[in-house]
Amino acid sequence: MQIDVSLDVFKALTARLEYDGQTFSDLISELLSADSPIEVEGEPEHGGAMAGQIFLKQAEKGGFASRRLWLPHGTVLRARYKQKEYRARIDNNAWRDEADNLHTSPSEAAKAITGTNVNGLRFWEAMLPGERHWVRLEALSAL
Repeated sequence: MQIDVSLDVFKALTARLEYDGQTFSDLISELLSADSPIEVEGEPEHGGAMAGQIFLKQAEKGGFASRRLWLPHGTVLRARYKQKEYRARIDNNAWRDEADNLHTSPSEAAKAITGTNVNGLRFWEAMLPGERHWVRLEALSAL
């Protein structure tokens, strides 16, 4: 799909991109407070040995670890579904939703909201401790 915009609008959108990997679709969704994207979770990608070693070192520090994703204690999470915002947090190495239920993966937490299998890395955004911007988990898992 293509949307025609003026050069000024393109420049304004480009200036608002906050992190590597953020798409114009992500940005416009945030601006419109649209629902988080729902996609069926596919096969996991496999990183190299170096990425695995980095992941293990991060996980040893504590926080929440799931596949290639590590989130430190104090991370705040959000997702939008059917025009409602949902929040969760990383607390004592666990993913806790607003009702204080524990989840073992972002996809499991997303399924608890939607009732269907979704890719949690694309469904959830995180604000890491000390940061001021939201980042989609998909971008964090690629680090």
